[in-house]
Amino acid sequence: MSGVATAAYSVWGLYNGMQTIDLGDAGDLADAVGFGADEIEGELTVLLVGTDSRAGQSLDDGETGELNDVNLLLHVSADHQRATVVSLPRDLMVPVPSCPGPNGEPEYYSAMSEQQLNSTLSIGGLPCVVATVSELTGMDIPYAAMITFDGVIRMSNALGGVDVCLTEPIVDEYTDLNLPAGVNNLVGLEALQFLRTRHGVGDGGDTSRISNQQVFMSALVRQLKSSSTLSDPIKVYGLAKVGVENMTLSSNMATTGFMQAVASIVRDIDIDSINFVQYPSNAHPYAPGRLTPNLAAAQTLFDVLKSGQAFDVTAVGEGVAEVPEDPAADPNAVQDPNAPAETEPADPNAPVKLPPAITGQRADNETCSQGRTVL
Repeated sequence: MSGVATAAYSVWGLYNGMQTIDLGDAGDLADAVGFGADEIEGELTVLLVGTDSRAGQSLDDGETGELNDVNLLLHVSADHQRATVVSLPRDLMVPVPSCPGPNGEPEYYSAMSEQQLNSTLSIGGLPCVVATVSELTGMDIPYAAMITFDGVIRMSNALGGVDVCLTEPIVDEYTDLNLPAGVNNLVGLEALQFLRTRHGVGDGGDTSRISNQQVFMSALVRQLKSSSTLSDPIKVYGLAKVGVENMTLSSNMATTGFMQAVASIVRDIDIDSINFVQYPSNAHPYAPGRLTPNLAAAQTLFDVLKSGQAFDVTAVGEGVAEVPEDPAADPNAVQDPNAPAETEPADPNAPVKLPPAITGQRADNETCSQGRTVL
């Protein structure tokens, strides 16, 4: 996103091929950022959806339809000092509100008491995903974007790959992924398959896949922050071109002013103030293999985000190992999920410690995926 934002505002020609969509009522929340605005005042919230549609994509394994298999909620605090990416499980069973129609008709699609989150894209398109996630999280979401399989492949190519650590090999025939233990440079189709695998990490479930994705995303952020990628006009233009060709943006994002403002915000956030967290969930009581929201823990998470307070994530996700600062420490040590969490720091200026039910990691903390072999 920052790559697109940094370059696209200065190269108007890229906008000729940009695909946009109107979010309906949600877009009205973005009045503070009009066409040509060069500043974003207050918090910024953007939903990024990864679509699994094979239509027009280089990956075509015979699957049909279109699901929102990846749902990332980016929130930047009102003071622009902190950024949090919340991953919402695709297997989460949630209420779906009435959604606007193809031409913005209000309440065109009827509300449903419970559906799998990843079905909302096929129910009512990107506006329906936005409405559902907004209702679930209690967050206003004025902006949204959607990226394709080819977009992920081509962006990893433009970056020259992302270095990811594995404590054990990943062998997953479902995604045709075979990676050795150690550091792997993931580029092209291999990067996409790493992000898609769930059988090859942790317990093989959706939450393990998200934890694996967070290992990749945090490594990506460290790579961008430690290199000259975002100051290299050729690389940045390449990222922007790939983004424009493979992403759909809400219409209120597709202005030079907005892109410039986002670029300025994202570029200046310190890496130790960027967090990846997973929306907390439990096993669904009657739908095997599905998840139900942990509403109490989720309320804690979004209260902290809305407050703008700094926070620390106290537990990594399933299938993730922290790389210890002490070489003698056990990198595979598992934290006790029932350990008490410090929710009220003694120092009022100290970061809030999130309960262990909310897993994730800070971008500057190096982690490794604990792969496994599935044949």
